[in-house]
Amino acid sequence: EFLLLAFADMRQLQLVHFWLFLGIYLAALLGNGLIITTVACDHRLHTPMYFFLLNLSLLDLGSISTTVPKSMANSLWDSRAISYWGCAAQVFFFLFLITAEYSLLTIMAYDRYVAICQPLHYGTLLGSRACVHMAAAAWGSGFLNAVLHTANTFSLPLCKGNAVDQFFCEVPQILKLSCSDAYLREVGLLVFSACLVFGCFVFIVLSYVQIFMVVLRIPSEQGRHKAFSMCLPHLAVVSLFVSTGMFACLKPPSISSPSLDLVVAFLYSVVPPAVNPLIYSMRNQELKDALKKL
Repeated sequence: EFLLLAFADMRQLQLVHFWLFLGIYLAALLGNGLIITTVACDHRLHTPMYFFLLNLSLLDLGSISTTVPKSMANSLWDSRAISYWGCAAQVFFFLFLITAEYSLLTIMAYDRYVAICQPLHYGTLLGSRACVHMAAAAWGSGFLNAVLHTANTFSLPLCKGNAVDQFFCEVPQILKLSCSDAYLREVGLLVFSACLVFGCFVFIVLSYVQIFMVVLRIPSEQGRHKAFSMCLPHLAVVSLFVSTGMFACLKPPSISSPSLDLVVAFLYSVVPPAVNPLIYSMRNQELKDALKKL
């Protein structure tokens, strides 16, 4: 088995951690569950944008359910243990869902680009079959990435103890326990994944450059407001997701510490799934009306 990093050693603080995580988890379940139910039940929301939003909510539900319940259980029962296969499952599902979510956010940027920059071609480029294929590609890329990293990480001999310096199992922390030069193979895979992530990021940035150039040329203020209302929630979600993830990966080793790593991991693994439903529903009148109707 592995030993996860505890948020606190004092019993009172462990219980505070449990109740805090329980509140965040229930908020994420409620927010994402409402979006999934509303989009599925309201025929007016059966459009590409809301289809991708439904997939995003499913991924958010999955990713927060992979890490938070185990951490809550450990705090409640004053334990740090997770089984070997439980740890492998956490690594697999977290990588699967996070990669799929990033791929989906890239596809959603393309959806916004076509809707604003090529509105006459929207029905052709983003028909129901094309949307299903793109969503399947996002889920498939996540699955492939997770299989490669999980299989490679857990094929390494681990001989530097069993204490993982994180509140859930993640690849970099497990690599620290490796005693073999074979970990360089996993580093190579991580570099390849980082290149793909950077490519998606460049695609999102270029899409929004084109979008804002078109939006700023719209003569009516109402038209600009509507266009910004479509784009800003997605841009906010991407910014939150990318900024926390990049800080986790690129922070200098000199400022690295278990407590800072814990906070950063909380920011990129727990906060986005809980906050995304709020971001998407805040400026979206269609979604708010459908939620009220539901």
